[in-house]
Amino acid sequence: MQEFSLIEHYFTRHALARDDVLLGIGDDAALCQVPAGQVLVTSVDTLVEGVHFPLDTAPFDVGYKALAVNLSDMAAMGAQPAWFTLALTLPHQQADWLAGFTQGLSHLAQQYQVALIGGDTTRGHLTITVQIMGFCPPDLVLKRQGASPGDEIYVTGTLGDAGLALKALQGEIDLPKDALEQVLPRLHRPTPRVDTGLALRGQASSAIDISDGLLADLGHLLAGHQLGARLSLPALPLSPVLQHLPTALTWPLALSAGDDYELCFTRPVAPSAQVSQNTAQQLTLLNAHYIGTVTEQPGIICLDAAGHTYNAPSIGGYQHF
Repeated sequence: MQEFSLIEHYFTRHALARDDVLLGIGDDAALCQVPAGQVLVTSVDTLVEGVHFPLDTAPFDVGYKALAVNLSDMAAMGAQPAWFTLALTLPHQQADWLAGFTQGLSHLAQQYQVALIGGDTTRGHLTITVQIMGFCPPDLVLKRQGASPGDEIYVTGTLGDAGLALKALQGEIDLPKDALEQVLPRLHRPTPRVDTGLALRGQASSAIDISDGLLADLGHLLAGHQLGARLSLPALPLSPVLQHLPTALTWPLALSAGDDYELCFTRPVAPSAQVSQNTAQQLTLLNAHYIGTVTEQPGIICLDAAGHTYNAPSIGGYQHF
């Protein structure tokens, strides 16, 4: 199958139609209409076989995750995702693999109503690059910089599950089959917190998605103003699987494992008890958990249940090079 036939067969016919796509797949470039009064928000991520996903990962999961990690970036910015492009490098054409990959990609695209508007295909080591675009009112964009001393720190979902699944697949940790089945979806099919990002517009003082580990990504929120944080280890949200692990495994996974794609955000303390109660209810609906406080003193301090300082793993997180 030639390049254009491949694109037509696997991608064009599955592309979502949107009224704001004036010209999509098939031309030298796409034309999209950004809504009046909003700014374009764009991000790009690359996944490489054997680096960002195990070699035997199901093609459906590869397609799903390739789009999910980009949707997570939109969530962290409080942006409404709209369109994406795909650059796909394949070692060879394999109909079953391409069909599964397209199904995973299209499944998530339909769920979040994002349209594939173009891209490129070429031959080489399996590599998937997705560039995503969305929009947001300029005064409501969530950014990494903006936290202040005293702000509360929250994370969504649970932490460390994807890292645990990866270690189990790599043979570093022996997990029972039922436990592995519970955490594998967190590695292969992370949930982009798009709705949470939209709800945090005008509420969060800063935000980031957790791709390289909580300590590393929280560090990015704090670095711009040379701030620090005090975190409560017992407050970290953990799945039942992680809760049953020894703390010697649990805390490093929750603090430093990547691929969670949950949101970490800060917000000012509520000005009154009534507002605080309303805020608490809203955060519960968003599945957001309070884990600590921003401090004026640089550095991240982790405290255990007894109030003792925990020697956390290096905050370097996942290293790309």
